[in-house]
Amino acid sequence: MRTLINNLKENESTSISGVINKIRDTKYMVFVILKDVSGHIQVSIEKKENAELADKILKVTPGSFVTFTGKMVLSEYVKDGGMEFIPESFKILSLAEVSPIEDNANVDTKMDYRWLDLRSEKNTLIFQIQSYLTRMMREFLYQENFIEIHTPKLIGAASESGSDVFEVKYFDRLAYLAQSPQFYKQMAMAAGFDRIFEVAPAFRAENSNTNRHTTEFTSFDLEFSYIDSYKDVMKMEQEMLKYALAKVKEKYGSIILKEFGKEVIVPTGDFPVIKLSDLYAELHRRYGYNIPKEDVGDLNAETEALAYRYAMEEYNSEFIFITDFSASKRAFYHMRDDSGTPLGYDLIWRGTEITTGAQREHRYDILKKQALEKGLGDDVKFYLEFFKYGCPPHGGFGIGIDRLTMLLLGLTHLREAMFLFRSPNRLNP
Repeated sequence: MRTLINNLKENESTSISGVINKIRDTKYMVFVILKDVSGHIQVSIEKKENAELADKILKVTPGSFVTFTGKMVLSEYVKDGGMEFIPESFKILSLAEVSPIEDNANVDTKMDYRWLDLRSEKNTLIFQIQSYLTRMMREFLYQENFIEIHTPKLIGAASESGSDVFEVKYFDRLAYLAQSPQFYKQMAMAAGFDRIFEVAPAFRAENSNTNRHTTEFTSFDLEFSYIDSYKDVMKMEQEMLKYALAKVKEKYGSIILKEFGKEVIVPTGDFPVIKLSDLYAELHRRYGYNIPKEDVGDLNAETEALAYRYAMEEYNSEFIFITDFSASKRAFYHMRDDSGTPLGYDLIWRGTEITTGAQREHRYDILKKQALEKGLGDDVKFYLEFFKYGCPPHGGFGIGIDRLTMLLLGLTHLREAMFLFRSPNRLNP
């Protein structure tokens, strides 16, 4: 029976399986570094006592998958972990060719052979942490009586804005890849589901090549009914993030600090909130910053970074909510107050926007009017049907899991937090 490396017990006969990271041949010993999903261990073979096994292992290439049968022993001579595995036999599961990825391989080569790049322990750890973070956000929502749904990604009309969508041939007509599950989340509200969430891919046909954009990402979306204000949505997101970060810190905090040099900080109390116009004034007063004319009414990357700096200096908070955006910069389905200001927010974490959330407009006549203002007609006709027959007040938000992971671990590029990265210039593997 196979035992994971981190579950090995001293002097217990068992088998371990994994990929060979390195083979080192010395005068008297052959040392193999074997890795599985839980970690790595040194396999030590004495040439004199086990000459046949030593000869066989020296013919195996790094990257090959093998099984060793034997015992783990503790050794003061083994610096990394203080454990070594003494094998009695081994079996080749899959013999590898020489890896095309060298130690100094460039980023494109690593992305071309992503499955080999992912074999590193650090990369494995990234996705273990990402999985646990997502699991804890799910756990929080289940405790809050949310149900998980799965909405279609092939849709019959260009979603939300009518632009930045991928067209695909769908039998005798065109279909589109969904930018988000937004319309279907709201359909669930009209269906009386009350509280729903979804973790699924989303697609953006944006020709953007920054370190935090991608054409396909994993979105964590939720929507819930019978809210009194968009502040209820902010509160829900705040508490979900606090819960998930606390759980991540408990399980992985010390590992993240050691491997990535980032401390997992769990917020206490409420996140600070500032209106967009007040933020502009603060950034001008403190840093002499003026937002470019084309971005007035919204945020850009520089504004987000400075908003984080302001939040840290003023509130010692890594998070800050920003409200009162221009209606021209927000989606048509955001509810507006009597002055026409959208009832929504952006959430900034560590200098980057991670969420746009809002109370939605659930009244059919007003929603239809706002869609027409944006020049949206037939594209959203099917969506408007959801509201003709009654819909409760509701709101929600979405978070990109990949971007959240990038910020949590302090990674330099979104591609490091994605199993497979997609950009305008990358569609393989």
